Amino acid sequence: MVSDANALVVSGFLDYLRIEKGLAPLSISAYTTDIRQFAEFLEKRKRLLLTARRTDVREFLQQLFSNQVDGRSVGRKLSALRHLYRYLLLDEKTELDPTLNIESPRQWKVLPKALARDEMETTLNAPRARGAGHAQTKESAALAVRDRAMLEVFYAGALRVSEMINAKLEDLKLEAGYMLVRGKGDKERVVPLGRSAQEALTEYLAQSRPGLAAAKGSGKATIVLLKSSPLLFIGRGARKLTRQRVWQMVRAAAVATGRKASPHMLRHSCATHMVENGADLRTVQTILGHADISTTQVYTHLALDRLRTVYQKHHPRAKAR
Repeated sequence: MVSDANALVVSGFLDYLRIEKGLAPLSISAYTTDIRQFAEFLEKRKRLLLTARRTDVREFLQQLFSNQVDGRSVGRKLSALRHLYRYLLLDEKTELDPTLNIESPRQWKVLPKALARDEMETTLNAPRARGAGHAQTKESAALAVRDRAMLEVFYAGALRVSEMINAKLEDLKLEAGYMLVRGKGDKERVVPLGRSAQEALTEYLAQSRPGLAAAKGSGKATIVLLKSSPLLFIGRGARKLTRQRVWQMVRAAAVATGRKASPHMLRHSCATHMVENGADLRTVQTILGHADISTTQVYTHLALDRLRTVYQKHHPRAKAR
């Protein structure tokens, strides 16, 4: 269901198509479906058809791609929106056309799925929230601290699963605020760590890792042995973490968001949020460890939206007179 304000806009547009354009009933039905779908998308974001922005249109189309809608259908929906805003401009019901300069969907590359910023915060806080409200064993508390540190590093440095489970203690330069990451083809890159990641790692190294490295010895007297491991993140008894265990941990952390998150989604969330905040693609390429900038250019559309926004805000000739 769409709001009364949006329903009024849709009704006026359909009358225009029926009376002035003389479109057939099947064509009008297709327009109705496409426009209503966009209106419902907007209302979830507390926005109306008359106040939609270019980013709303792009995110709507991107969502369609993410839901496996084919390019031809997405192109049809964009065409319907173009006709709607052309009508609204002509009828002086709006001053802005949010479909302006939106490229044809055939030129798009589908952006990897990423968590929204509030979803990312929920995911990062999940291990801590999991232990709140009921008593924890020392082991479960240690695992929660480790999991939070891993999530922070995933998001801070856009690491792959293999890079995370193979990271070594010697690779971490905590005081300098970065770590060395060995990526595909054994190529090394330097990944900066923000304050949140540094704090989570400090807590993990001081409180959690020693407990996970401890193993009880056999015999009448309980002897606690500390097993050594060169790895940064370890499981119980200093065992190496498996890819499956890390996937399970990330998915469990994201349950509260309603999304089926993966380690790769955290990697893309890092890149997406950096580009949205104005980072250049070369910097993002370096952090992701892409050998070729063309791989990073999947984020180009986010960068262009940011560029247009800054241009419209700051260029004296870009503002409406």
